[in-house]
Amino acid sequence: MSENINHRQIHWFPGHMMKTLRVMEASIRQVDVVLELLDARIPHSSMNPEIERIAAAKPRLYLLNKADLADPNITAAWVRYFKNLGCGCVAITSKNRSGIAAIKKAIDTELDELLSRRADRGMLGAKIRIMVTGIPNVGKSTFINAFTGSNRVQAADRPGVTRGKQWVNAGEYELLDMPGVLWKKFESDDVASNLAFIGSIKDDILDVEEIAMRLLAQLQNTCPDRLEERYRLSKDDLALDAYDLLECIGRKRGMMMSGGVVNTERAAQMLVDEFRASKLGRMSLEKPTRPEKSEDAQDE
Repeated sequence: MSENINHRQIHWFPGHMMKTLRVMEASIRQVDVVLELLDARIPHSSMNPEIERIAAAKPRLYLLNKADLADPNITAAWVRYFKNLGCGCVAITSKNRSGIAAIKKAIDTELDELLSRRADRGMLGAKIRIMVTGIPNVGKSTFINAFTGSNRVQAADRPGVTRGKQWVNAGEYELLDMPGVLWKKFESDDVASNLAFIGSIKDDILDVEEIAMRLLAQLQNTCPDRLEERYRLSKDDLALDAYDLLECIGRKRGMMMSGGVVNTERAAQMLVDEFRASKLGRMSLEKPTRPEKSEDAQDE
C-alpha cells in the first residue's frame, strides 16, 4: 500500500451496536437456526466474530449475499470452503427472489434433526424460528423482503437502517431481524478497509480520500486491468502511487477546480461509488485461505 496513505484508526462501534449484541445474546434461545449474511466480495472480513460466539450452539447457515457483484468462480470456492468446514452455505442475490427456494431448502437441511424430532412429536406445524444476522449494509432487510414476498422491512443501500429487533412472519417461518452489527476490534487494517469499501462503516465517519487510496492500492495489485479499462489509464499511470493515481483518474474524468487543481475528494467518492456499484466488473477482494478438502479426502 502507498506510503502516503494515512493509517489512522477508524472508530466504528457506536453504543447501539453493543446493545444489539446484548439483545442477540438474550434472544438466541428463542430461535432454531441462525442465518448469517456475508458479503460475497469479502466473506472473511464480513464475518462478525461476536455473532459466531453468540450463535455457536445453534445450527447456522451462511448466505453469501450480493453474489452478483462478486467473481462467480471465487464465490463458488467460498461455498465449497464453508461446506468443507461442515457449515451450510448458499450464494444469493437478495434483490432477486428466484433463489429463495434454494435458501428454504438449505434451511430445512440444516434443521433436519430438529424437524425429525418435531415430526416424532406430532409438531410438524410448528413454525421454524430464524435469527437473521450480519454486518451493516449486507442486505438483511432486502433478503427478508424477498424471503417473505413483501416489503415488510425497511431497506436501503446504506448501513444503520434497521435499529431494533423485529419478528417477521413468513408462512412456516418466523424471522427475527437483528440490526446490522460490527465488533469492537478488527483483526487487521485490511478487514477495516474491506468493510469501508463495501459501505458497512458509515461514510460520514471516514476520510473518503483515504478509503479511495486504500482501494486503489489493492486494485493495483489484484486487478490493474480493471482500472486500466474503466479509467483509460496507461501502464505508466498504473505505476503511480495511490494519491497520484487518484489525481490522474480525477483529471481524466474532468474533476477540476480553479487553478488546474484536481478535486480529489470528488474523484475519491466517484471511485468508491463505482466500486460498490460493480462498475469495474464483478470482483472479489478475498479468496479462501485454507486449502479446500476434496470429497475423496473427506471420505478417507
